[in-house]
Amino acid sequence: MNAKKLLLGLAVGMSVALGAQAAWPEKTITVIVPFPAGGSTDAIARAIGPKITARFGQPWIIDNRPGATGAIGAGMVKRAAPDGYTLMAASIGVYAMNPWLQKRLAYDPAKDFDLLTVAVRAPNVLVASPNVKANTVQELIATLKQNPGKVTFASSGNGSSDHLTAELFWQKTGTSGLHVPYKGGAPAITDLLGGQTDVSFVNINTALPHIKAGKLKVLAVTGERRAAILPKVPTLAESGIQGVDIYSWQAFAAPKGLPKDVKAKLHGAIVAAINEPDIKAKLVEQGFEIVANTPEQFEQFQKLESARWKNVIEVGKITAD
Repeated sequence: MNAKKLLLGLAVGMSVALGAQAAWPEKTITVIVPFPAGGSTDAIARAIGPKITARFGQPWIIDNRPGATGAIGAGMVKRAAPDGYTLMAASIGVYAMNPWLQKRLAYDPAKDFDLLTVAVRAPNVLVASPNVKANTVQELIATLKQNPGKVTFASSGNGSSDHLTAELFWQKTGTSGLHVPYKGGAPAITDLLGGQTDVSFVNINTALPHIKAGKLKVLAVTGERRAAILPKVPTLAESGIQGVDIYSWQAFAAPKGLPKDVKAKLHGAIVAAINEPDIKAKLVEQGFEIVANTPEQFEQFQKLESARWKNVIEVGKITAD
């Protein structure tokens, strides 16, 4: 009799557990964005929200937790329950740069997360405040050589892709500038527009409205080829600078240990939302390229990007602590 009761109890327990997984999601899904509102990562996370909500019938809430180039928010995600109700939308710095910059990093991007998908990528653009005299990359290089360590380069934070793109640019051109880090892309571009800083490697979607309005001068794009939305702007390679083909990218992850079915549902929903015709068209118009890869592809990509930026950081002896 006791054996029968035990088996019955196990069967009921398994049924409840399976039912709980099958019912996911039953409440709000919170997406931690470890940067301020208004930047590229924040924009991607918010863009797909209505599609996710429509698919699952539950709210998709963005929680901005900026600080330490994304490390504060990423640490929160690491510590969250792996139940599918807390996700992270973050960029290249969080996944591939911070481990080589911050000695006391509170997370390991290769071990502490279930990687879901790289949603999009986009080249950065080298832009200058209108009060900067240089109108080409070569003119900027000449200015940097005439004024070593004085031309200010704004970035969204120590160790961000725009910061390290500038560092790589200096390495390849034998120049130097003065790095001015901010807590996110939005405040960085605000001061660039106001002339408080001189130049920056900005995410193309963030810079595009200001370029079109004539408020920023664009000197080059960092992609392998010219950007479709800025066809007249040369690449850095065309401008004589080789080896600075850089893309910023935004990706989704969750705390390590997601149930397989929940992980599959989340991946499928995010990829489907990114590829919805209206969302895709809007993102492409802003300069993004759709990636929407698999978790396995993301893992391999993360390893390659991490190794690449480890080299740049070591050569430049760069730290963010």
